[in-house]
Amino acid sequence: MFRKFIYWTLFWGIGYFSIQAQTFHSPFEFPLYLSGNFGELRPNHFHSGIDFKTQGVEGKPVSAVRKGYVCRIVVSAWGYGNVVYLAHPDDGLKTVYAHLQRFTKEMAAYVKTKQYEQESFAVDLSFSPEQFPIDAGSLVGYGGNSGSSGGPHLHFEVRDLETDEPVDPLPFYKTKIKDTRSPQVRAIMAYPMEREGVVNNSSQKQNIQLTTTKEGKQSVSAKIEAWGKIAFSINVDDFMDGTKNVYGVNELTMLVDNEEFFHSYLDRFSLNDTRYINAWVDYEIWQNKRSFYTKIFVEPGNKLQFIKSKNRGYIDIQEERPYHVIFELKDVYGNTNRISLNVQGKEQIIPSFNTDSTSFFQWYTENRFGTKGMRLLIPRNSLYNDLYFRHDAEANTTYLSDIHILHDVPVPLHQKAQLSLYLSQDSLVNKSQYGIISIRNKRISWVGGTYRDGWIDGRISELGIGYAIATDTVPPKINPIENNKWVEKKTISFKITDNLSGVESYRGEIDGQYVLFEMDGKKSLIRYAFDAERLPRGEHFLSLTVTDACGNESVYNSSFTW
Repeated sequence: MFRKFIYWTLFWGIGYFSIQAQTFHSPFEFPLYLSGNFGELRPNHFHSGIDFKTQGVEGKPVSAVRKGYVCRIVVSAWGYGNVVYLAHPDDGLKTVYAHLQRFTKEMAAYVKTKQYEQESFAVDLSFSPEQFPIDAGSLVGYGGNSGSSGGPHLHFEVRDLETDEPVDPLPFYKTKIKDTRSPQVRAIMAYPMEREGVVNNSSQKQNIQLTTTKEGKQSVSAKIEAWGKIAFSINVDDFMDGTKNVYGVNELTMLVDNEEFFHSYLDRFSLNDTRYINAWVDYEIWQNKRSFYTKIFVEPGNKLQFIKSKNRGYIDIQEERPYHVIFELKDVYGNTNRISLNVQGKEQIIPSFNTDSTSFFQWYTENRFGTKGMRLLIPRNSLYNDLYFRHDAEANTTYLSDIHILHDVPVPLHQKAQLSLYLSQDSLVNKSQYGIISIRNKRISWVGGTYRDGWIDGRISELGIGYAIATDTVPPKINPIENNKWVEKKTISFKITDNLSGVESYRGEIDGQYVLFEMDGKKSLIRYAFDAERLPRGEHFLSLTVTDACGNESVYNSSFTW
């Protein structure tokens, strides 16, 4: 098995780098700059491609980078929005072009036909090689801001055609994108291992102060005295020439007394593993401060394949002497930054760890907890480390259950756990209008769930916040936009919103026949462009039905003459 693994690694490495030696066509006719790079740390996932800037506007033509064929097109109000997937069998690769404003005329016509056949704006379509063949440099679509995009750009991916694993596209464009700038460390955090380590007489994680000269040279002069097992995390940024953007760092190394204790090289990963990012970053800091600290150690439940470590990255301080630690940060271009610090071994009492908890959860087993009005089931391998779980319940008059606070700090779950809460009063005829909500800093989010004999069963993805039962009996709102100009602009537009559970579906009909309303999810907007092939001139009757996740429904009716 090991020999087979080595063979495949060598095969992939040789194939990948031989392809890199070939020329990838530029997706644009203007100079290339990035707003995001491969492997950047994002909420619950790694960035699986690179983001090309489109000069701040939509509508720039996007070209295919290699010869191949369209193998898939997806349209969604969220995520990648309008996205084209190209297969390149000769290279063993797939390329992805996401957040497009629109497709080519031929693709757009085909997609629209399928949308009407399926009576759905959102579609996921597959293609055979002969349907839409593509040459390198041929038009794929136009750059845009569709889906969950935060501004006009092209999200571009390169994937292994067989495994669908994303690989870093930047090496294919190193000659077209300039980068002479080294990564920088923003902050360093020291972690005593629970019950087994101490830093500066404390068992709590501690921020280590950095100094940076005008020339950008970084160093650590803070005193660090430790005993037992300790580890580190770092907050890092990378930069490129000609932009003010910040990027992720694809290679991190930690040396202790010139011996490698940790190494990560993020040039590819499995999409099935992307949620393990929550094991690799300090999730508590991310949730509380929206800042990513990358752990230079490995939690027992972290299965990321691109990380190698000794002693899981923990340094065992057992001698009263200096331990020399070096952090090395390197980007794709080889720009490197090295920061060193000394940890002085000093024997000191390891403070007792507060194990006062409701229950002890082991990371690799199934964990259950129950109390009055609440049941929790966490599947095995859903925690990244053992947990002294704490539970509290707060009575209230706002919700239909106590507010159950599941632990006192944020903890991510790799697989969703089942949470069941008992209704304090069960008066609704329509049981689907009950649902679990999460409460974080007074911000409420709908979790949902199903009714079962006075209980609501839902699925949650994190601990460390409050949960309760609420009701949603209010139908969505349908607000027409400039309805006095619909005929003039040949476009019918609405803003559709919901108070709690969120818009689940919508359907537009004209004269009793389905019509295609395109949706911009992030703006809660839908629009129908008059279609001469399907909408003859004359008097028409429009009906729009919008339904939320609890089944509450609103209907808007109107007549118009075109």
